Amino acid sequence: MRRFLDRHWYAYAMVLPVVVVVAVLVLYPLVQGVYFTFTDVNEATIANPVLDRPATYEFTGLRNYLNVLSGDSSYGAFWSTLVRTLIWTFGCVFFHYTIGLGLALLLNRQVRGRSLYRVALVLPWAVPAFISAFAWKYMFNAQYGIVNQVLRAVGLPDPVWLGQSDWALVAVVVVNVWLGVPFMMVALLGGLQSIPGDLYEAAEVDGATPWQRFRDITLPGLRSVSSTVVLLGVIWTFNMFAIVYLVAGPNPNTRILVTYAFERFFSGASRDYAVASTYGVLILSVLLVFASVYRRALREQGEVW
Repeated sequence: MRRFLDRHWYAYAMVLPVVVVVAVLVLYPLVQGVYFTFTDVNEATIANPVLDRPATYEFTGLRNYLNVLSGDSSYGAFWSTLVRTLIWTFGCVFFHYTIGLGLALLLNRQVRGRSLYRVALVLPWAVPAFISAFAWKYMFNAQYGIVNQVLRAVGLPDPVWLGQSDWALVAVVVVNVWLGVPFMMVALLGGLQSIPGDLYEAAEVDGATPWQRFRDITLPGLRSVSSTVVLLGVIWTFNMFAIVYLVAGPNPNTRILVTYAFERFFSGASRDYAVASTYGVLILSVLLVFASVYRRALREQGEVW
């Protein structure tokens, strides 16, 4: 060990500042959040140096977890909110991937103005998310929004998109798909360009149809890229607070786990830090379970990840 440290001390010295920063900014808040889940801490019981008030919260064990997992509506109706979160997540990721793959296949061809199309399709990704959210919120306005104006012009019903109905969830899915497709498109386009063209030429000589070439060459060639972007897409979308909250606000029909944790932490006469932290730990647990199962499935298919 001493010889190893004598040889690699410089590398450890370079990494140490990063480790310290990560520990301070990530690990310490995470540990504190987990600890809060076993207490009844709120705005009235947490320590406040400004008011010279000491902490008065108490240890409550697993009570917060039991209350949340019981499905009590006063604690956010965890299971129904989880179902809505899963519908939101997998719906968005499905459209992200399928639309992104379709656009990547189109842009991978030699067409005139391909660079211009690429820039235009990447623009939603380049615009700050809160700007896009506010623009779409105005477009979905029931009275003045362009979406309902177009629907009225063609004789279709014009719903109240951001009201107390399931249309609100459809609206935020549309916005998130619009924002997320460029990332999938760029990543999958890079994967397509890494597939050797000789494979397509040989398949075409052997009489393979376009569908057979797509099924037997394109999809297997994109497997490693697809597995990575789908996992990242699930994690990002599961925790996508900004789009849901900025477009629909604190709407029960668009409430997902992360937005309810925010509401519990920042809303109400006495902000409930304990329950909000419990939701945070449960969100982390769900994503860790998903990532573990996903990784195991990839290993069984021969993928290294």
